[in-house]
Amino acid sequence: MARHLITSALPYINGVKHLGNLVGSMLPADVYARYLRSRGHEVLAICATDEHGTPAELAAMEAGQSVEEYCAEQHEIQKDLGERFGLSWDHFGRTSRPQNHELTNHLADALDRNGYLEERAIQQVYSPSEGRFLPDRYVTGTCPHCGFERARGDQCENCGRLLDPTDLIDPRSTVTGATDLEVRESRSVFLLQSKLADEVRTWIESQDQWPNLPRSIALKWLDEGLKDRDITRDLAWGIPVRRPGLEHKVWYVWFDAPIGYIGATKEWSDLDPDIRDWRSWWWDSPEVTYTEFMGKDNVAFHTVSFPVTLIGSGEPWHKVDFLKAFNWLTYYGGKFSTSQGIGVFMDDALELLPADYWRWYLIANAPESDDASFTWPLFAQAVNGDLVGRLGNFVNRTLSLTAKRFGEAVPEGGQPGDVEAQLAADVQTKLDEVAGHFEAMEFRKVTRAIRELWSLGDAYLERREPWRLIKAEAAPWGDQTGQEAAAAVLRTAINLIPVLAGAAASIIPTAAGTARAAVGVEGTTWPTVDLTALEPGRPFTVPPLLFRRIEDEEVEAWTARFGGPADVA
Repeated sequence: MARHLITSALPYINGVKHLGNLVGSMLPADVYARYLRSRGHEVLAICATDEHGTPAELAAMEAGQSVEEYCAEQHEIQKDLGERFGLSWDHFGRTSRPQNHELTNHLADALDRNGYLEERAIQQVYSPSEGRFLPDRYVTGTCPHCGFERARGDQCENCGRLLDPTDLIDPRSTVTGATDLEVRESRSVFLLQSKLADEVRTWIESQDQWPNLPRSIALKWLDEGLKDRDITRDLAWGIPVRRPGLEHKVWYVWFDAPIGYIGATKEWSDLDPDIRDWRSWWWDSPEVTYTEFMGKDNVAFHTVSFPVTLIGSGEPWHKVDFLKAFNWLTYYGGKFSTSQGIGVFMDDALELLPADYWRWYLIANAPESDDASFTWPLFAQAVNGDLVGRLGNFVNRTLSLTAKRFGEAVPEGGQPGDVEAQLAADVQTKLDEVAGHFEAMEFRKVTRAIRELWSLGDAYLERREPWRLIKAEAAPWGDQTGQEAAAAVLRTAINLIPVLAGAAASIIPTAAGTARAAVGVEGTTWPTVDLTALEPGRPFTVPPLLFRRIEDEEVEAWTARFGGPADVA
């Protein structure tokens, strides 16, 4: 048994996440965690809401709530939706909790002692009418590059250029609309990343097991020159900076958010400190394998900035061993948009269909090597072809036919033949392939191999035709009647059900659990191929259909409701 620490990129607090957010980090992290648990490993899966920064304050203002009330409410919404989607976190914390405050300041103090923090004078936008310096997203204006009139002080959403508030033309306060803004001198704390660039590069270059995407992004940042970074902001909501003269500032959200993984682990540990030790996962823990899941936009912060913090502290923090990064899931090739009502969000999805439908489609179409596009026809095709047509059909036809002809117990009589022996060998080979892809975190390959595994069941029934054997006087193989041979075939097929379901249990946990329970198999352990394990006379039940077909009329209705290709062109 090995120890595995798994984290997924922290979902930001402002609003329900869309399917692209889900498949870019949280869902594959859960699938991998479930797989590892099924193999008997010790797993700690950690996530949290990322609650600091200007978007949280602005969203709270728009909602008419205090930022504390807004974040508390949104945390519960996101936690509930995640659990309803089957995300099996061991703990889902909050970056605003005391544990993250404590650890963020601890690491800042360590960096300061080691000479990696420095106060510098900076030029900031000041609003006399509001009596405060305005952080980046509190300033809106015209982009100096493309002329977009609603560019934010940190980035232009139109052309994508990164900006400083002082770059904007005709700047105004995002909150009040005030235009009497001035540029004044302020002081801020900088993390001296340039001093640690060589150490970070050495560490990254030693991570030869990383996939190409995160490795290339990290090295690109280093090749372009690692710049010192301003890590404080003029906000009321955040982790206060404990430095004389800077008490009105908080640590920048991208400084404290990754530390939130450790903070959330300490939250988990503090709930039962007698048996849980957060340090055994994060502090000088060579027996732990740490895997991170995230979208490609978060990679640089986790491969460079967060490691800078941990390395610069001089303390034995466990840095990531394997980083699984994803490209974008688009909606018909365009962006998901809350404001325009385009795309599917987690609450919408669960209103339409149970979580397993979405989990299967998203993992089968995970944007691993390139961007992937969600479309309603592709979604219906995956559900109808894979879930309904393969697994659901096999379970239903096997148990329904057996119950009708032999009653609701594993049938007695008959002997398996060479076909059954070959089936067991083929199933074991394919199951091993599925496991290999899980180990490599190659999720599209996992689902492709599972499809092929499920097809072995249907091919077996089509070859043996138990519905014909039942009516035959003698079987075409062995010294037995057709009835006896049919009993042997259906007994083999029933034994195949927990294998076919168990291989996909980390992706479709509810349906897999239903299929296994129908034949009296409990638990979530990785399946063993023994097509005689469920002995004659063992009772079973015929469950309701595991999945229902998606009709063309539904595809049309959902496209009209959520948008289609014309809406995102």
